[in-house]
Amino acid sequence: MELPLDHFRLIGVSPSATSEEILRAFQLRLDKTPDEGFTYEVLTQRSELLRLTADLLTDPESRREYENLLLNGKSGLEFSSNREVAGLILLWESGSPKEAFKTTRKALQPPQTPALGSSREADLILLAALTARDSAIQEQQLRSYSNAADFLHEGIQLLQRMGKLGDMRKELEEDLAALLPYRILDLLSRDLMDQESHKKGLSMLENLIIKRGGLEGNNKSEYKENLNQQEFEAFFQQIKPFLTVQEQIDLFLELQKRGSLEAGFLAFLSLTAIGFSRRKPEKLFEARRILKKLNLSGLDSMPLVGCLDLLLADIDQASARFSSSSDENLRDWLNNYPGDKLEAVCIFCKNWLENDVLVGYRDIDSKEVDLDSWFEDREIQEFIEKLEKKSNKIEIRSNLQNQQIENESSNKTSEDFDNTINNTDERRLPWPGGIKQYTQNVEIKENQFNEEYFKNKPLEFYNFLIEKIAELKFSFGEFLKDKEIINRSPYLIYIYVFLILFTIGIGIGFVRNNLKKSIKDESIAEKPLILIDENKKLGEKDIIQEIKKNPSTKLSSIPEKSASIISYELKELNIPSPSLEDISNLINGWLISKSKYLEGKSEINLSNIVSKGLIDRTIEERQNDIKKGIYKEINSQILKIDLESQTSSRIVVLVELNYLEKIIKNSGEFVNETSLTPLKVKYILGFSNKSWKLVDFVSGL
Repeated sequence: MELPLDHFRLIGVSPSATSEEILRAFQLRLDKTPDEGFTYEVLTQRSELLRLTADLLTDPESRREYENLLLNGKSGLEFSSNREVAGLILLWESGSPKEAFKTTRKALQPPQTPALGSSREADLILLAALTARDSAIQEQQLRSYSNAADFLHEGIQLLQRMGKLGDMRKELEEDLAALLPYRILDLLSRDLMDQESHKKGLSMLENLIIKRGGLEGNNKSEYKENLNQQEFEAFFQQIKPFLTVQEQIDLFLELQKRGSLEAGFLAFLSLTAIGFSRRKPEKLFEARRILKKLNLSGLDSMPLVGCLDLLLADIDQASARFSSSSDENLRDWLNNYPGDKLEAVCIFCKNWLENDVLVGYRDIDSKEVDLDSWFEDREIQEFIEKLEKKSNKIEIRSNLQNQQIENESSNKTSEDFDNTINNTDERRLPWPGGIKQYTQNVEIKENQFNEEYFKNKPLEFYNFLIEKIAELKFSFGEFLKDKEIINRSPYLIYIYVFLILFTIGIGIGFVRNNLKKSIKDESIAEKPLILIDENKKLGEKDIIQEIKKNPSTKLSSIPEKSASIISYELKELNIPSPSLEDISNLINGWLISKSKYLEGKSEINLSNIVSKGLIDRTIEERQNDIKKGIYKEINSQILKIDLESQTSSRIVVLVELNYLEKIIKNSGEFVNETSLTPLKVKYILGFSNKSWKLVDFVSGL
């Protein structure tokens, strides 16, 4: 049997080791015998192989001949059949568990299957279990969790087939169960082009949640020991952004059918998200029906339903919902709001959509919500017009039957299927401290919305007025169709005509005044801005100061004359409690150096501010690109940085990046481009050797 092993690796020394170093390593290997339970026979063979290797490498002539063989392309060592298992043990000890496992598994299969009950069989089975476990650990360190699970699964199957080492098989099964969340994350975070992996990860996620008893974790399962409720909630929040909005809707609806109330509420949010982002108002009705059926004690559903009413242009009903809220703080804020109440409702709805509804989906670009664009959308207008006509016909028909011409109360239910929403129980929202509390913790940011919704917006008000006039005309036309009413009260016709003319007169005067003001404001806004001289040359010191002052400065804005300064080495950050600016400078230095290295223009030399593991991962990424014949052009700009947590030894910050990545072949041919604005990244810094270093990061939060 030939194994991918040379004498230097076998004994654990470098090819440049001296005879004294070789003898010292030989003695250490003899003293450190594996104690996992191998037979005396195979351990004796292991010692003999080490002795033969030490003799060869300490003899000058033998070593010279062997080194010549290596230079001429010889690779691997031949082992006789009675020393194969000992050679596999040495291969495993040399740091190659994957190669050792594959060869051991092959040796246990026909026609090489050892005799039952023999020492060879016992040693091979034990070695297979040990190498499967170490192979999985090695893959986990590389974040290849799916591959790690494959090694564990194959090891378990092999032990089951051989009927040996029941305790060790149980340990592998526990390792496999603990690895499940990471496997799901690995599969779902891959490119959507890998549909097979994505579907497999989605199926595994659904099965995990079902076995746990829904999102609440009501059942006892083998996974709860490795993943308690708090850990599961954190895991699920990390998984959620890798699922599309439709995948989340399907998942949550299925879980709701199985009795998960938390899933029902998340289905409501997902339907609202797809309804607003895809301009599908019918989905808002579906979302409202789900919320209506949920028996969630502690949930103040009125503001949520009010937001849906607002999006469907039922302003009176939306105001009534908010007034019915059980949240005293919300009611006080509405009642004491300095502007119009409609403006306050719009602010709440806008923040709710931005912070709680449109976040956490793979195919929805979370950005600032524009309610104006929603109402200006032609399909939305047509849908609302049909809804209002239907509602008006129902209301007029009811008034005529009851011989009541008076206007109905503004807080009357807008639709027949929504007349029992006020009976919904109230409870806390899912996972306090985990998933956000969607109503009571909505942050009211008044400066994110126009100060006044209809003031200084003559065109919007004009459209609004035209719609109301059209409603009056429609109602008046329906009224004239009923001859009994005309015969009974002919003066009502004149009253309706007067009201219409009066409304038109007020609207024309209001629009005229506001148009004049708008034209004046626009003329002021159109004055030319003072231009900055961009041709001013900066010296090297100026550029460094600029980078330190503004870490998000784009490299492309620096003159080519001073490009050499980009490779400056950041000093160690040894302040016990660094500021956000210090942390931003450190991260920016990492981004600049990494982008230049992946582009092949410089070496990465950041060991004073970045951990070795992170640097090794970057080097491995570059080596893989070299094998593929490509390089990457990356432009990362820090837009925002917030401190999440800080201790004396660990700092976590949340950063939003303007991220652009181009993949280009070495020949110059463009391959692909990825643009993410913003890209949310969590950076983790650790304090060791009296300085702060970047140790890890998590993208796509």
